[in-house]
Amino acid sequence: MLAPERTYSLARSGVIRKSCSCIDMSVLSHLECARCGLHHDADQQQNVCHSCSSPLLARYDLTRVGRPTGDDSLWRYRGVLPVRGPDPAFSLGEGMTPLVPLPALSRALDAKILMKDESLIPTGSFKARGAAVGVARAKELGVKGIKMPTNGNAGAAWALYAARAGLRSVIAMPEDAPLITREEVEASGAELRIVPGTIADAAQAIKDVDLFDASTLKEPYRIEGKKTMGYEIVEQLGWRVPDVIVYPTGGGVGLIGIHKALNEMRELGWIDGPLPRLVAVQSTGCAPIVRAFDEGADESAFWDNAFTAAFGINVPKPLGDFIILRAINETNGTAIAVDDGQILEDRAECARLEGVFLCPEGAATISAVRALRGNGWLQADDEVVVLNTGAGIKYPGVRL
Repeated sequence: MLAPERTYSLARSGVIRKSCSCIDMSVLSHLECARCGLHHDADQQQNVCHSCSSPLLARYDLTRVGRPTGDDSLWRYRGVLPVRGPDPAFSLGEGMTPLVPLPALSRALDAKILMKDESLIPTGSFKARGAAVGVARAKELGVKGIKMPTNGNAGAAWALYAARAGLRSVIAMPEDAPLITREEVEASGAELRIVPGTIADAAQAIKDVDLFDASTLKEPYRIEGKKTMGYEIVEQLGWRVPDVIVYPTGGGVGLIGIHKALNEMRELGWIDGPLPRLVAVQSTGCAPIVRAFDEGADESAFWDNAFTAAFGINVPKPLGDFIILRAINETNGTAIAVDDGQILEDRAECARLEGVFLCPEGAATISAVRALRGNGWLQADDEVVVLNTGAGIKYPGVRL
């Protein structure tokens, strides 16, 4: 079990910040198609692969990167971020969220659980990471405005960061999206379109809007912001990896990003040995990745009539499904679906036992740990990091 006095936040972890001979700027090299491998110019506005319409991944000259230095924002990893000249005034302090032991839940579930708590980040969710990097890079490349469909938090984050950057934004979200995220978009001055149905319907509603498409995995740089969660987890653990990372998976950008970060750190020589086993968590009401994983498929099929109270993972057909499945398989991970009733029970239990008010998607990771301990996939001595991807108070309509 976790020792109560053990802490994992960077400020108290004993990690020494040494000066280094690293390049204090991005060493972005090119963009590479995640499916066919075709290279694309990273200094031109890009969406998806010109050849096969698959997502693009940023690649770097890692021979020129040293250990991170600087403040406790995600920009401390600027060598492996795509923004050529970060503007310090643009940042809202996003990144370096705490890695918190959950001792009472660990005892209750006979597990060793740490929580990466993204509720403390600007805009109240991990989506601010992708927005900070994605919007900064879009502005650097001359983008004047962005459009995107969203389940709520991503649209709120991108609209607010776009406002900070002086960019226009058009955001479409399903009518069931959390009201607070709708208010954030409206407050930013963005154009908000409310659409019946799911995020797939929201995407169709702005298909003809003539702005840069910042949809999930239809631009290359949201991943780069979100991958910093992986860098932070490893740095906060003293440059070692946990056994398992459990991630609530809708579009899957966070899971893809963490896997990308782990591979980059291994190539850099910052970590060695096996990578953490990655777990994709979905709801039984919308589980295309779980179904594809169980069937041994390379990509998912559209999930009809998708619905879950964990609204952020209500994505019927992720564009990057094949990358998600690749990450799970390459790390000997798994995919698991948990039902909404259990999610809400675990949300309430976490609040009672730990004083932590999880977002529903974060609570789903606790339900996954419960299920995976129950079936023996997780062992009692596995060190498990779960991601709480947002603030519980952003979901007033979801009842405990």
